[in-house]
Amino acid sequence: MEKIRVETSAIAGQKPGTSGLRKKTKVFMQPHYLENFVQAIWNGIGGAEGKTFVVGGDGRYFNDRAIQVILRMAAAGGASKVIVGQDGLLSTPAASNLIRKRKTDGGIILSASHNPGGLDEDFGIKFNMPNGGPAPEDVTNRMFEATKAIASYDILEAQDVDLSKIGTTSLGEMDVEVVDPVADYAALMEKLFDFGAIRELFARGFTLRFDAMHAVTGPYAKAILEGTLGASPGSVLNGVPSPDFGGGHPDPNPIWAKPLVDLVMGPDAPDFAAASDGDGDRNMILGKGVYVTPSDSLAVLAANAHLVPGYAKGLAGVARSMPTSGAVDRVAQARGLSCYETPTGWKFFGNLLDDGRITLCGEESAGTGSDHVREKDGLWAVLLWLNILAASGKSVAELLGAHWQEFGRNFYTRHDYEAVESAKANAMMDGIRGSLDTLVGQTFPAGGVTMADEFAYDDPVDGSRSAGQGLRVQFDSGARVVFRLSGTGTEGATIRVYLEAFENDPVKINADPSEALADVIETAEAISNLKAITGRTGPDVTT
Repeated sequence: MEKIRVETSAIAGQKPGTSGLRKKTKVFMQPHYLENFVQAIWNGIGGAEGKTFVVGGDGRYFNDRAIQVILRMAAAGGASKVIVGQDGLLSTPAASNLIRKRKTDGGIILSASHNPGGLDEDFGIKFNMPNGGPAPEDVTNRMFEATKAIASYDILEAQDVDLSKIGTTSLGEMDVEVVDPVADYAALMEKLFDFGAIRELFARGFTLRFDAMHAVTGPYAKAILEGTLGASPGSVLNGVPSPDFGGGHPDPNPIWAKPLVDLVMGPDAPDFAAASDGDGDRNMILGKGVYVTPSDSLAVLAANAHLVPGYAKGLAGVARSMPTSGAVDRVAQARGLSCYETPTGWKFFGNLLDDGRITLCGEESAGTGSDHVREKDGLWAVLLWLNILAASGKSVAELLGAHWQEFGRNFYTRHDYEAVESAKANAMMDGIRGSLDTLVGQTFPAGGVTMADEFAYDDPVDGSRSAGQGLRVQFDSGARVVFRLSGTGTEGATIRVYLEAFENDPVKINADPSEALADVIETAEAISNLKAITGRTGPDVTT
C-alpha cells in the first residue's frame, strides 16, 4: 500500500446544496470528479487526520465504487477509523444514528435520496456533522471554496476492502469496521416504541404493506416489521435494494408509488400501508381508502405522540418547513406548544433539536422526524403511526377524521413542474417577486390577500439569517399559495407550487380535495402566469 498525491485542477459546479452535491452518475464517474469533492470535504472540515467517520449509502449505481475511493482517501488523509455499513448500505437515518451513537467526527452519505438511480440517472454525496445532521451552510461554503482552489488530492493505492463481512480490517494505518446496517437502528426503534403493542396488533390480524421501492429500507423493514414485530411474510414489498431501484423512481408519493395507492383504494386493501424512498428518510402513509398527506401526517403524529412510550412525557415543541401546511400549527396552538416555521432543509431543524426547542418536525415533501436522530426518518414515522394505531384502537381513516373534526382540515397539494428551462423559471419567480408589494388588498378566487412576501428566517439558536426561501401569498380565507424553485434535481429547474385551503366546517371537511383547492389553483395561475411564461399546460407531478 502506498499513499500517492494526484495532481488535479478545479472542476466547476461542485457547490453542495441543502442535500449535498447531486449530479448525474456519469458526471461523478468522470476522472477526478468524486476525488476532488471528497478532498474538498476534508479541507472544509479541517482535515481527516485522527478522525473517525461513518460511510454508507442507499445502494444506488456507483455506490460501491465511490465508497472504495472514499475509504482510500480517508486512509491517505490520516483518518483513524471508518465505520461502514455491510455491503456499503446505510439508510440516511441509520447513518445519523451511528454518527451520534459512536460519537464520530461526522459521516459521508452517498445518496440522491428520492431521485432515480442508474448509469444514466442520479448520484449524490453529502457530509453529516458530529450531531448526525447535514452540514450547515458555513461548512458547505468552505467545501465549495475548497473545490475552486484544489490542486491535488491524496489517495492510498490499495486493493478494495471486503465490505461483505462484518468485522474490522486495516487499510494502511486506518481501521475499517464493517457493521450490520440494521442492528443499531433497530435497537433505537425498540427504545422509542411499544413493540409489544404493535406485535399484538399484528397478532390480531392487522394487515400491512410496506413498499421499500427496491431501495435501502428493504432490509430494515423486513428485519423490524416482519422479523421483530411479526407482520405476515410478504408484508414488505420490493424489499431487495437494487442499483437502479428496479427501474423505478424511489419517491414515496401517489405518482411513483401508484400500485400501492391502487391497492389501498381497492377491495383487497390492507389496514395500513406505507412506502419509503431511496435512502430511507421519507415516508408515505395510507390506510384503507385513504391517503394521508405529509402535512396531515405531521399534525396527527404531533397530536397523538403522547400515546407512545418515547414521547409520553410530552413534546418540547414542533417545527415545519415553510411550504408545509399549517395543520401542525393548529395542534401546537391547541396544546400550548412552541411552533417554528423554517426554510426547507433538515439542517434548520437540527439547530432547534440540538437546543431542545422541539421534539417533532417535518416537511411536506414526505419527511418527518424527531429528536432521536438529526435526519428525517421514513421507517420511524411508520412505526410511530403503527404504535398510535395500536394504542388508540382506531383505523387510519378514523384517526384522520377525528383529527379534522377537532382541528379543522388544511386541504393541501403540491404541483411540480420539472426540468423547466432555468431562464423561464427565474423569469416567473422574478415576476411574482416584483408584484408582492401590490398584491395585498387585491381579491382573487381564493380570497383577499392579507400577506405577500419572500420568506426569510432568522435562526433563534445561532442568529443566522436565511433569505430568499420562497414566495408566500396568504388569503383571508385561510388559503395560501407558495412558489419555490427546488434544488433537489440535477438538470434545469423544478418549479414547486404549494396550494392550501382551510376548512373548519364539520360538514365540509370531507370534501374532494380537488374541489376544495380549485379556487386556490386558479389564483396561483393568475398570480404567476406560469403557463404563459413556461409553456407548461400542467404539472409533471402532483402530490
